[in-house]
Amino acid sequence: MSDVTVLGAGIIGLTCAVRLQEHGHTVTVVTADEPGHTVSSLAAAVWYPTRTDGDPRVLSWAGRTFDELTAQAARGVPGVVPRPTRMILRRPHETPWWAPAVPDFAEGPGEWRFTVPSVEMPVYLRSLLDRFGTAGGRLVRHRVERLADVPRLVAGARVVVNATGLAARDLAGDPAVHPARGQIVGVANPGLVTSVRDEEHPAGMTYIHPRSRDVVLGGTFQPGEWDTAVDPATTAAILARCAELVPELAGAPVLWQAAGLRPARHGGARVEADPVGLPGGVRLVHAYGHGGAGVTLSWGCADDVVTLAGGAAGA
Repeated sequence: MSDVTVLGAGIIGLTCAVRLQEHGHTVTVVTADEPGHTVSSLAAAVWYPTRTDGDPRVLSWAGRTFDELTAQAARGVPGVVPRPTRMILRRPHETPWWAPAVPDFAEGPGEWRFTVPSVEMPVYLRSLLDRFGTAGGRLVRHRVERLADVPRLVAGARVVVNATGLAARDLAGDPAVHPARGQIVGVANPGLVTSVRDEEHPAGMTYIHPRSRDVVLGGTFQPGEWDTAVDPATTAAILARCAELVPELAGAPVLWQAAGLRPARHGGARVEADPVGLPGGVRLVHAYGHGGAGVTLSWGCADDVVTLAGGAAGA
């Protein structure tokens, strides 16, 4: 019997589940899709608060996640490594709001330089799922149609965490939730170790994120687009932009292509207790709407979810 049910097995759902276990809770994760089939598995996943407005709460989430992922990299957690990064600037910029979270952030002519955690999501999600299962967690495959049905699905749960991402639009009746389509390309790594970002490239946002066996090239950020089919013209444009910035990528073999829907939300992520709750006095905690910054905010949000769920078990 579990005292907490987490809906969703993407990066937000799994980090919440693990944090809740660390605080003594027994947890069941209910998911419509296996973790490897969630949009989280497609994320390039280099720490960076993409299209996220800064406020003290978001900076806290981002900073705590940075520290947690950095510690995990030091412990050798699979899929997590520190990644040197260059951000190309095409006009003068003020120091970004998130800079206090990054110890080696430096401003130079035409660019920012910093080192941030990079996460290979297929490997990392498997690692999180293994950690969750080893600690006694239970994974249930079930597509939830109504939040009110969840207390009957997992008997004994006194808290439900809604980490359903884009599905929260319907489940929570939240019209602020919307897709932000992203398309990426994976190519063979010619020996790159540094990430490169150009958010203001005239032909579209551009990023180059090396991993152990490939390089993730991007990308797009298309709010309101629901199409997950790969567009060949977009792939060609991404390859051209990335080779322009990093000539070593010219002619690199394409290994894979993908498109996915980031779970964005007007007004930013919703991490709060529902004022009404669920039948039977079950507490409902929402944790969705992180857009393209799910990995970047994940562990900090999970800390807050523990508090919103009532803290440590038995407290």
